[in-house]
Amino acid sequence: MHSAPVNRRSLIASCTGLSFGSLALQALEADNHINPLQPLAPRLPAAACSARQIIFLFQYGGPSSFDLLDYKPQLQKLHGQPVPASIREQQDRVGGVFQHCRDELMAGPWRWQQHGQNGQWVSELLPHTARHIDRLCQIRSMVSESSNHAPATYLLNTGAILGGKPSLGSWITYGLGSLNQNLPGYVLLYKVAGLGGSANWSNAFLPAAFQGTQFRHQGDPVLNLRPPGNYLPSQRDTLDFARTLNQRHAAKHPAHEQLEGRIASYELAWRMQSAAIDIGELSQESPQTLDAYGLNSPNSSLATYGRMCLLSRRLIEKGVRFVQIYNAVDKLGWDGHDNNTDYNIRNAAQTDQPIAALLQDLDQRGLLDSTLVIWAGEFGRTPMMQGNSGRNHNPYGFTVWLAGANVRAGTVIGSTDEIGLRAVASPQSVKNLHATLLTALGLQPDDLYFEHLGRQERLTGVAESWEVIPGALG
Repeated sequence: MHSAPVNRRSLIASCTGLSFGSLALQALEADNHINPLQPLAPRLPAAACSARQIIFLFQYGGPSSFDLLDYKPQLQKLHGQPVPASIREQQDRVGGVFQHCRDELMAGPWRWQQHGQNGQWVSELLPHTARHIDRLCQIRSMVSESSNHAPATYLLNTGAILGGKPSLGSWITYGLGSLNQNLPGYVLLYKVAGLGGSANWSNAFLPAAFQGTQFRHQGDPVLNLRPPGNYLPSQRDTLDFARTLNQRHAAKHPAHEQLEGRIASYELAWRMQSAAIDIGELSQESPQTLDAYGLNSPNSSLATYGRMCLLSRRLIEKGVRFVQIYNAVDKLGWDGHDNNTDYNIRNAAQTDQPIAALLQDLDQRGLLDSTLVIWAGEFGRTPMMQGNSGRNHNPYGFTVWLAGANVRAGTVIGSTDEIGLRAVASPQSVKNLHATLLTALGLQPDDLYFEHLGRQERLTGVAESWEVIPGALG
């Protein structure tokens, strides 16, 4: 998103309110500048597109692809046997996963059945998702650069295995703004988030307006939005008076950092008082909708995740650009080192019904055509047994899926080997996944950059080092 030259002095004066630091507004087109007082104002994408918003269903802990969506009949046949020699010969390409596992293959105990127009196989763990299999574009050959949770989670969320880089949601709202000026452009919903904490949704060196904002999934979405009753009559007058004083100070000190940003944040907080509280008013939803998402389920984990999925639909409906949900209701998520069966049953029971309800709800409301939904964990699991009946981390081949917007529904891209250990056909990096998401939104990955410490920083790294995943977009 390059621009014509900008006068440095005027740029300093206009950008100090949001701490633009390296003054990288030249990364935005001259007619598409960020207004420091309205940083989330919608901006036109570089190319025509159908995707306008994203819901990221982050599956923390690393789900086991071949227990869920990537059917491996050969793994079923070889259950309990050593890893085939032909695959062991590839050890140099799959790192240390063999060192922490038994030399014993382990298939899951679940039945598989074909679904949809193309007869795609789905595990009995996902009966609700199975009904939507024709909506999904499955990428079964994803590869990560780390087998540890925090670095791999950083990579999926920020494009780098070390913390300190802007997150995917921050980059997207930086590039496109948001469709609702009364709510944050990037909202997170979680009870327990991924390892590494806030570095997964940080704006890092991007302006502060583009940082992820957590909404609570119970009660008021944001704490302290309801002012005391005796303060209400004078609240607007107080804000106007503070704004006047701040603007006078800004006029005298045009290089004073963060002042315009504070003015903007006060105004956003004022507008959010009604808009954000309305998001959490689920009494507006029909009993059928609440049941579909599982909010009345005796399974409290399912009800919690269902509420977050329903809130995500309400946020998308209100025009929030990027919503991210973490599945974990404890610190482990899908991380089944010691008991793969229990972890899969628990997490599938928590997420399957709400996710299917979300896809159906978005479609019925006409939102799926413009909302891209992504389901992804930070890596997969090993087909070899770890400990008694667990699986270790496996970054060398795993599945993610996309749905909605301009995604090619009902397709499968890439594959892993016969036991699901390593991507062998069309391996795809995380930067390729990010480039695909940006492209779906009409953003050109190389043109979405921010100059920081003398270099052009991008979500996708070095220019031209990525490719859109072939066949993923229509």
